[in-house]
Amino acid sequence: MLIFNIKNIDMKKILILGVLLLLLIDVNAQQEAMYTHYSFNTLSINPAYAGTRDALTMTGLHRSQWVGFPGAPKTQTFTAHSPVFHENIGLGLTVVNDVIGPTHQTSFSVDYAFRIRVGKNAKLSFGLKSGLGFLSNDLGRLTTTESNDPAFQSDYTSALLPIFGFGMYYYTPKFYAGVSIPRLIKNDFFTNTTYGGVEGNERHYFFIAGAIFSLTSTGSLKLKPTTYIKVSEGAPIEMDLTALFYINDVIWVGPMFRTGDAVGGLAGINITKQLAIGYSFDWSYANTTSKYNDGSHEIMLRYDFIFKDKGKVRSPRYF
Repeated sequence: MLIFNIKNIDMKKILILGVLLLLLIDVNAQQEAMYTHYSFNTLSINPAYAGTRDALTMTGLHRSQWVGFPGAPKTQTFTAHSPVFHENIGLGLTVVNDVIGPTHQTSFSVDYAFRIRVGKNAKLSFGLKSGLGFLSNDLGRLTTTESNDPAFQSDYTSALLPIFGFGMYYYTPKFYAGVSIPRLIKNDFFTNTTYGGVEGNERHYFFIAGAIFSLTSTGSLKLKPTTYIKVSEGAPIEMDLTALFYINDVIWVGPMFRTGDAVGGLAGINITKQLAIGYSFDWSYANTTSKYNDGSHEIMLRYDFIFKDKGKVRSPRYF
């Protein structure tokens, strides 16, 4: 068990342990990974996005949250999607690896989307996500005041849980909006039982939107404001706001704000018309851990494999 010697207490270590325990409690209510590059990583939260870039698009993302803080979250995401069989059918793959303290989640899901034209330049896409998630909890990873504490060395649980989700995505060349529920099925981790919404991990409801505006007559400077709203039971509504400025469709840079949590910025470059790389940094202004970490960092890499039978690379895709 955890035993503290009051005379030898290190207040900083106690604070770190206390916040870590709060994080572990919060995993039950807030199980979806966090992204600052949400507008570049849409497929991971909305299956209806599959195939909407009209190319085989592969995106990799790594996030290190609260760098320097013991047990802080680390997330890796890989997505790939493309139109298949027909221009109105999209298929995608999403892989997420998320670690926070002793809790480790890995999920694999297939995304299917079907879109219809609802205007001259507007389409509405409907998507389904299905797959499996592996969730494990190993208290043996925790550092305790008593080395090799038997109460923590053998406490390991794991479960293989089903994933099923739904999403809708409306888009034009200059605007997009979407709603999604990536995990409709609620699972009870401790009994590995699937429920129809009675108890277990909470559902997350996502809303995304964004637009692109030309700020100059030549189009050399553009503004892309985006938002990402997250709702789940047992947690406050959270909203991300981002404003990216595109310079000559090559470089982008801009600030971000996350309600009740963080501020920061993103920057990136289109190395070619098909290859893009981005970086973001955010700092938790409203979190106790901000005093004991060096902020959160993300790196994003995206590549579009343009179909040869469609000729040259199309105009830049901002969404």
